[in-house]
Parts: sequence; structure tokens; C-alpha cells
Amino acid sequence: MRRFLRHPVRLVPFGFLVAIAIGTGVLMLPWATSEHRYTPLITALFTATSAVSVTGMAVNDTPHYWNDFGLAMITVLTQLGGLGILTGAALVTLAVSRQLGLRNRLLVQAETAEYGAGDVRWLLARIATTVVVTEALMILVISGRLWLAYGYPPGRALWSGTFHSVQAFNNGGFTLYSDGLLAFSRDPWVTLPLAFGAIIGGLGFPALFEAVRHWRRPERWAVATKLTIWGSVVLLSGGFAALLVAEWTNPRTIGTYDVPGKVLATFTQIALSRTGGFNVINTESLTEESYPLLTALMFIGGGSASTAGGIKVSTFFLLAFVIWTELRGEPDVTVGRRRVAEASQRQALTVALLSVALVVVGTVGLIVITEGVRFRDSLFEVTSAFSTTGLSVGLAPRLPEPGQYVLTILMYIGRVGPLALGSALALNTRHRLYRYPKEQPIVG
Repeated sequence: MRRFLRHPVRLVPFGFLVAIAIGTGVLMLPWATSEHRYTPLITALFTATSAVSVTGMAVNDTPHYWNDFGLAMITVLTQLGGLGILTGAALVTLAVSRQLGLRNRLLVQAETAEYGAGDVRWLLARIATTVVVTEALMILVISGRLWLAYGYPPGRALWSGTFHSVQAFNNGGFTLYSDGLLAFSRDPWVTLPLAFGAIIGGLGFPALFEAVRHWRRPERWAVATKLTIWGSVVLLSGGFAALLVAEWTNPRTIGTYDVPGKVLATFTQIALSRTGGFNVINTESLTEESYPLLTALMFIGGGSASTAGGIKVSTFFLLAFVIWTELRGEPDVTVGRRRVAEASQRQALTVALLSVALVVVGTVGLIVITEGVRFRDSLFEVTSAFSTTGLSVGLAPRLPEPGQYVLTILMYIGRVGPLALGSALALNTRHRLYRYPKEQPIVG
């Protein structure tokens, strides 16, 4: 075990497991629930995993089942899970001792996909500043709106604003309202801060910091940053247009709204559907055309080293460039006048295929385990769990315990990452000192 945990990459999934175990134990205690009863293991485990993996999927009515202590624990787990277990520990170490050893620097690099041990302290400072400033602004706007416009008492407004701001920035989906955020779907002072918070948190710290640093000269961005930023713009704009058209006349979602209300609700839902998890549109009443759209957006997810899940935007668009290069018969995959390394292409392909396999197995598993479940609902729920989105068509609470365990495992794998988990479990990491002769088999 000591040799297994010696490598920093292997500590990432282990750290998330420890946080889930602690969260499960605390949520099982009677003083975490409204009725002061012991919570069943599967309910506590599912909720803790959903919080740590910043999914937001629930098997009970969150605001009524958990009391203030339980909800505060969910908030802490979400913040810790979104920030990163090892990154959070390194921040505490740096704040207490003002020093960060080489081992802690390597752990932060493994979790945040950042390179350069000398830059880790500045990276941690930038991460902490970004989190605090973004969430503080969201809390200020949302709490003020709830207090001034909806008549909430100041304490309740501050608590609701804090809870939802933490959930949005970390791309979680827990909410203090049984029907989600449907009541605020046409209120820009509530929905837009949550949407932009989810977008910022879902870009990933490396891409976000580089984009801000060179915002005047985007051509200087690294390939990963270009793929993440411009890919996110394409997904947001394309998803917004497609969902707006699909739901324009649907009276059960936005069909009865005026034009500004339709635009606002659709934009917010698309921004939150890529792993945010909040629903400002009733997901159980969508048209049939909208489900494949949201499923695809959830599967793609957000940026690398972010609070978002999915296969990641950079992975999806890198594979698109690989396909385009192959169709044109060019020898190298180029993005922005830069050749993409073959190792990155293999990693992107591995992540995509592993993710597809996990979603397929999970979807079939739920259909086999649960009697009468529709394929569409099973695929939507499994994709939402794997991508750590949290959107639901109401299937999770109705699943038997084996089905809920399936979603729990998928949420954990989705947060850690299939490639990171596979690398952590691989025991043979030695480099070969020889290479076999090359052969080119027939493909297609």
C-alpha cells in the first residue's frame, strides 16, 4: 500500500474516497436529518458521493430530508470536492505553516494538471482568490435579490445565496427548493450569477488563468486553452439555439414565457446543463428532441482540471480535429499552428472510449436492475451521474439499491476521471527498453 500510494496520481482517487467515507459517516448521524433519525447507508453514501463529486443528484427531497447541519455538511463536501481534495489540503497547509513541501507541490500538480513545481504556491494563491472572489460576488447579488425582491429575512437570504453560489461555482446541483430553481427561471438577478459562476468554475483553472493573462492576444494561448475556451463558446451558443428551438412552443417548459423569459431560461439551462445540475426548466417535461441534446452536452462536460465532469471540452474537440485531419489525409494534427502530440491524441481517444463504455454498461445495468425503466431515462440518468451534472428525470429516487450503487460508482469515476483512475490502478508503470517492429493493419 505504501508503494502504491507513493505516486501522486494514485493519491487523487484515494483522497476522494477518504472524503466520501467521512462524509458518509457524518451524514448517517441522526443530527444531520430533519427527523433526527439514522440515515440508511445507501442514502448517506449516495449523497456524500454526489456532494464530493460535485454532482448534486439526490435520492430524497434535499431541503426537507436534511436539517441545517446536514445541508452545511453537503456544502462543505461540495466545496472540498470542487476545489480538489489534495488542493484543499495543500491550501490549509500553506495557510498554517506558510510552507509547501515538494511532495505537496507534486500532489497539487497531479490534481490540477499544472506543471512547474516552482509555480504551485502562486497557483494555490490564484485558485483561492478566484474561488473567494467569484463566490462572494455571487452571494452578494443573489442574497441581496432574495432579501430585497422576495422578502426573505436577511439570515435566510444569506444562507440561500451562499448555498447556491457554492453549488453553482463548483458545478454541483443541490438546491434548497424541492422543485429546483423553477421559481427563478425568469429572474436574471438569480439565474445569471449562477450561470456565469458555473461557466467560470467549469472552464478549469489552467485555461482560465492563461486566458485572463493573455486576454488581448488569444493567439498566444496554449492548444488546451484554445480548445477549452472556443469549444465552450461553440457548445454554449449551439446548445442555446437548439434548446430554444426545441422548447419554444412547449407549454410545459418555456412555451408560455415571453421572448426575454424564453431566452433567459434557455441560456441559463444550457449553461447549467453542461455539469451545473440546476434545473430552471422542468427536465421531466422536455420535448423528445431536447433529451439527446442535453445528454450530449452532459457527456462532453467542461474544461480539464475544473469543477466540471464529462470527457472534457478539450478532449471532444481534439478528437474532432483528429477526425478532420484523417479525412483530409494530412500527416499531423494541428490546432492553431501547433502540432498535437500523439500521446495527447491517444489519451483523448482512451478517455472517450472508456467513457462511452462506462455509460453503455451503466445504462444497460439500470435497465436490467430496474423493471420498466425506459432506455431514454436510463441513459439520461447514467450520463448525468458519470458527467457529475446532477440533472435528473426523477429516476434516481425510484431505483432499487443496486441501481443507486451503480450511479454512486459512476459519480465517483466521473469526478476522478476514468483515465486518472486507470493510471492510478495500473501497477506496471515501468518504461520498456525495447520497441517491437511497426506494422500498419487495415482499418475500416
